[in-house]
Amino acid sequence: MRQGTPLLVVGDSLLDRDLEGRAERLCPDAPVPVLDDLTSRSRPGGAGLAAALAAGDGRPVTLVTALADDEAGQELADLLDRCGVRLIDLGLEGRTPEKVRVRSSGQSLLRLDHGPRAPGAVGGCSDGARTAVEEAAAVLVADYGRGVAAHPGLRRLLEGVSRRTPIVWDPHPRGPDPVPGVRLATPNRAEATAAMPDVPGDGLGAITARARALASGWQAVAVAVTQGAGGAVLVNGDGPPLVVPAPEVEGGDPCGSGDRFASTAAGLLADGALPSEAVVAAVGSASAFVAAGGATGFRLPSPLAHDRPRAQSQDALAGVPERRGTVVATGGCFDLLHAGHVSTLEAARALGDWLVVLVNSDASVRRLKGPDRPLVAQGDRAAVLSALACVDAVVVFDEDTPEAALDSLRPDIFAKGGDYAVGDLPEATAMARWGGQVVILPYLEGRSTTTLLTQAGRSVSRSG
Repeated sequence: MRQGTPLLVVGDSLLDRDLEGRAERLCPDAPVPVLDDLTSRSRPGGAGLAAALAAGDGRPVTLVTALADDEAGQELADLLDRCGVRLIDLGLEGRTPEKVRVRSSGQSLLRLDHGPRAPGAVGGCSDGARTAVEEAAAVLVADYGRGVAAHPGLRRLLEGVSRRTPIVWDPHPRGPDPVPGVRLATPNRAEATAAMPDVPGDGLGAITARARALASGWQAVAVAVTQGAGGAVLVNGDGPPLVVPAPEVEGGDPCGSGDRFASTAAGLLADGALPSEAVVAAVGSASAFVAAGGATGFRLPSPLAHDRPRAQSQDALAGVPERRGTVVATGGCFDLLHAGHVSTLEAARALGDWLVVLVNSDASVRRLKGPDRPLVAQGDRAAVLSALACVDAVVVFDEDTPEAALDSLRPDIFAKGGDYAVGDLPEATAMARWGGQVVILPYLEGRSTTTLLTQAGRSVSRSG
């Protein structure tokens, strides 16, 4: 599949802001916490978050949205620019929506919403928006029920390209139905239940029946009902549903996980993946996003991020360096995961409190190993690694070495499995810039991907 295929995101954007403080005492005149040492951090929300996450995956992203001419709209535009998102602003009457979460010790205490609940009038469909839709390799409609997805001009354009362009539609209860012909619709369980109240029950049979009814009513090729920690159920045609379990995540913040799911699926469809492949990878990506802190853990790229290749997956890196304890990184192709890999990963995890695995992309593996590798696509390799108890996050990078990813993460330790001298490792140069340590971990003797491939070849030869 192609790497870094451009993606168009269409939908309602919001300005999200977290106010984080210490809650160590109660107010004397009411039983409510007093927050000290407040810090404020802003980020794109809604379709803006979906676009920022897709851009963090290393692909060119254009966002068609509607912002008001106010301070919040300008701040949101600046944040999107910093994330590398090309903005096409249709204009919005009224006020740019803003959501402020007041938090302490990782818990939300209160949310303050600014701007009217009812959407303002969205401006006209510009020539730039028309061109973006007509030329898009794939489209994600991130509907937040505030008018962009209901825009008549945009809907006509989207319906016109739906037969040739993969469209992922993430619906909202206050928004319109998807246009006919979308490749994948991604309602969550509550949304599917509200849309199909006449279907009784809450088990797998009921979820499947609702997904089939929605696919028929919306004229969608496939419908994936997301269930948070329960993974997703995909209906695609008349065959049995595909049930995709989610990796177990302890704690974490689910805020934004739907945007992470939809943006991952849309990006993979843009690259040529099947809906089933896209949904499997999206479940793993959303789980990693939740484990890394969700939307709260999202970190904007540094001001210099546009000057260097994007190696990191933003959701996987988000918040890891800020967590207490020692961050350990390791890297490799992990084409066929075997006992030697697992032994090295467990040994690396034992060196600290968090283990981040840096995985060569498919294009990177081909350059290093030859045109017949990898045997397993990067999404599947990342999903298998994420399922290991010793792995806290997985990052896919496109370069031949993970130096750029290390520079973004800045771990305390980089662990490499095999027989190397530290001076021979290009990662050692990067680690030295911030005083990190490089260690070598032994492989289990006789365990390697090359050995497995050789044995498999001999077995096929004998059976032939």
